Amino acid sequence: MSPLFTSPAAGIQAPSARRVPAGPRLPAPPATRPPRDPRPRLVPPPPPAPPTWGQRMIPRGIRSAMADLGLWQEPRPLKPSYHLAQVIEVLARYGWCQTCDFSPTGRMCIRGAQTFLESAGHVTPVDREKAVNYLQSQLAVQGVNMAFWQWNDLSTNTFQGVEAMISAASDMARKNGE
Repeated sequence: MSPLFTSPAAGIQAPSARRVPAGPRLPAPPATRPPRDPRPRLVPPPPPAPPTWGQRMIPRGIRSAMADLGLWQEPRPLKPSYHLAQVIEVLARYGWCQTCDFSPTGRMCIRGAQTFLESAGHVTPVDREKAVNYLQSQLAVQGVNMAFWQWNDLSTNTFQGVEAMISAASDMARKNGE
């Protein structure tokens, strides 16, 4: 039996390990960064800020005249995915409501926020209609078979649920290139 593999109960101990003299230290390997993911990022840039209260009060005709004089710059209309993200921003800034497009205190429902953004020049009627189709498609995915503005008025809805549905519709539009 080899003395290296003996039992301590037998009273025989293994010979002590001999120390090897330390040689020159090797440099530590350079820290490597993990490889970048070649897939494109799915997180879009944030949408432009919604119109302010002052911008809300200026009628379209006056805005157009001011733009002709160089005193006003009309916003660039947004694609449906950005329009839906901006609807969320409008509802978060001014408040969300049910049963009416605009409440006396300035809150809006989904349709009211879309109307507001269209009147302020942030979306064209064609792109707004595309956004509505994405909202309806998202509701259909969730198993809801009613118009989005009727769904908005359900007493069981909360702002968080509305925000999640609009966000999912915006993601759907973005994945389709709109």
